[in-house]
Amino acid sequence: MALLIGALGAAASAPAGAGISDTVHPYLAVTRSHDANLFRLDDNTPGFVGPRDDTLTQTQYGLLVDMPISRQKLTGQFKQSRVKFDHYSELDYSGKDYLADLEWHIGNHLEGHIGGLYAQTLTSFSDFHSNQRNLRVQKREYVDGAWRFHPSYRVRAAASSQKFTYDLPQQQFNNRTEDQADIGFDYLPPSGSRFGLQVSQLKGKYPNHRILGGTAIDDGYTQNELKANIYWLFSATSQFTMLAGWAERKHSYFGERDSSGLNGRARMNWSMLRKLRMDASVWREFAPVESNFVNNSLNKGASFSTTWDVSAKVNVNAAVRREKRDFSTLEGRIAPPNLHDKSRNASLGVNYAPLQSVRLSANVFHEVRSGNASTNYRTHGAAVSASIQF
Repeated sequence: MALLIGALGAAASAPAGAGISDTVHPYLAVTRSHDANLFRLDDNTPGFVGPRDDTLTQTQYGLLVDMPISRQKLTGQFKQSRVKFDHYSELDYSGKDYLADLEWHIGNHLEGHIGGLYAQTLTSFSDFHSNQRNLRVQKREYVDGAWRFHPSYRVRAAASSQKFTYDLPQQQFNNRTEDQADIGFDYLPPSGSRFGLQVSQLKGKYPNHRILGGTAIDDGYTQNELKANIYWLFSATSQFTMLAGWAERKHSYFGERDSSGLNGRARMNWSMLRKLRMDASVWREFAPVESNFVNNSLNKGASFSTTWDVSAKVNVNAAVRREKRDFSTLEGRIAPPNLHDKSRNASLGVNYAPLQSVRLSANVFHEVRSGNASTNYRTHGAAVSASIQF
């Protein structure tokens, strides 16, 4: 905690609102957290050698960039972290989180973004229960552009590619590349809302095939979508966003896993008296699964969160979340029929900003997953953190 105390001391000696630069801001954060069931094991499952719980310390440092370049704007974050576990020191790792985005403009009617990210972190234990360190690396590049050919109408297009790789050999059949292309048309009323249609195609490629009965299984897929893309500005305090419609996913091998139907996500956020903000979301969408048996699922869920500004320096936040996952499996071959699970999450936190550049936080959480013997678990935990931006 010496870094935490040192950071607070530096902040206290700096003038309020002072910064090293208007465009580049050094950043430092320290988090101390405890998890009662680190490896997400079922109550009836024997644990690994040692306790089920552990406490970890994360020290994160880096730069935040917000730099205008004529009419363009460059934003980014370049963060590195060191995570140390009190007991399971074999899990200690160095994290990386790099992100850069250039917002570009050509004339008065063409605009868009180009950027990329690189992230390295410890893979979640929620679906893969092991006490071995398994680092996941994510790389993503993207470009998008829009042409506003009329004050009320716009066409746009986007392309992106992201790649996931896993350090542990037992997980490398989850290595994958996801390429996506979008084309859209939007109506832009004077109110600031947006009503549009979007056509997308997503291709997933898995280079390392699983072996089933001596046969190499290609888990690659193609997903085609037609969705409404809506941002509805009800008022200055209420907004509704939605990207939802129809989607069809077809697999390269074993077509019984194919699926189609309603797919997407909707979100409503609003505020009351400028002190209480609420956010509600619902979704039905395909998602990857990092397990030994299946690699994707159809997720249906809902969440609600709220933030109360107690004062200019203190706010309290709470959130609940429920989700059901229906797994895309080869029923009767590697899994029983109707394989699914359900999860429930709740969290409560408080944030205190004694200075504009300093933030102190504390939070607690509770999480339960049920419905599938291989993924059932329950856990709870707490964390305290401090961050400073120079």
